[in-house]
Amino acid sequence: MYFIFTGFFISAILCHLIIRYQRFHSHFTADPSIGTQKFHELDTPRVGGLAIYISLIMMWLTTHDTNHTGSFLVPLFLICLPVFIMGLLEDVTKKVGVKLRLIAAMGTGILAFIFCDAKILRIDIPLIDQYLSLIYISAIFSIVAIAGLSNAYNLIDGFNGLASMVGIIALSAIAYIALQVGDQVIMFQSLAMIAALLGFFIWNYPRGLIFLGDGGAYLVGSYIAILSVLLVFRHQEISPWFALMVNAYPITETLFTIFRRLIFKRNPGLPDATHLHTLIYRQIVRWRISSDSKMINNKAKNAATSPYLWALSLLGVFPAIIFWHSTTALICSAVLYYLFYIATYQWLIHFRRRRRRALASD
Repeated sequence: MYFIFTGFFISAILCHLIIRYQRFHSHFTADPSIGTQKFHELDTPRVGGLAIYISLIMMWLTTHDTNHTGSFLVPLFLICLPVFIMGLLEDVTKKVGVKLRLIAAMGTGILAFIFCDAKILRIDIPLIDQYLSLIYISAIFSIVAIAGLSNAYNLIDGFNGLASMVGIIALSAIAYIALQVGDQVIMFQSLAMIAALLGFFIWNYPRGLIFLGDGGAYLVGSYIAILSVLLVFRHQEISPWFALMVNAYPITETLFTIFRRLIFKRNPGLPDATHLHTLIYRQIVRWRISSDSKMINNKAKNAATSPYLWALSLLGVFPAIIFWHSTTALICSAVLYYLFYIATYQWLIHFRRRRRRALASD
């Protein structure tokens, strides 16, 4: 397991170097503090994904000659390369459009389908499974699912420690179930990404000294998507709904965001300020934390927002771990999770309106 510690320390050291010498590269790597969904006070490096990717490479270099797990890490981090590179280019140039990033994510999905057997052949619903048995239908479904989850992790990456810890939670569940079914390859790959993410996390949370950026978020999302699909594909005893529930929060957030933007006729690809994590920040967190220093105040609020969403993520992961072999139980869990999400969102919207009316009356 020494390669796990290797990955953690390499990721942590690289993140430290990026932060330490940001004065030399901040003019093209910094995330500005002004704009939609900006909740940090200072321009901050947004290339944490680079440290994570290099960490994965170094873990492979330290293991590929000693065991079979390393040989499988090569195609996986290489397969994630298209979406990672496109995201990293956006982090540096700020000029890569949503469509190009989506195409890159689908490119990663195509590579995963062809070279890793990341195939969705069933969802345990007979009528739909008949269509998924057709290779071209399965290919389309699998590619869209991988690309979609890749974008989902980018969508939730709004506060310090949010996307990275949600990823760690999902990967921990995947590693645990992989251990239960004796799949050491997927277990070690999950642990490898957890190690790299933890090396980043200690600098990102709570102080927000470095961000994942689009490259990091897309990398984490596509990596988790591929492992989720692979685990179900390789083990028939695992319900395909496990892959959905282990990623319930980012998937629900993405689908609801698309629905909401279509209803209100907004561009689904553009950022807005009405995500669930934004509402939690504005309606709950910022009213509970006070400080004489504006910067300390905003940093504390930013850091205090993520644990609410970690808990929401765990609400999906717990039933995934408990009922990983039962499609019926997981479908019921998915319905309950979606209803809880909608109820929470509606409560926050009504809470905001009541607060506005109260302030107006004063």
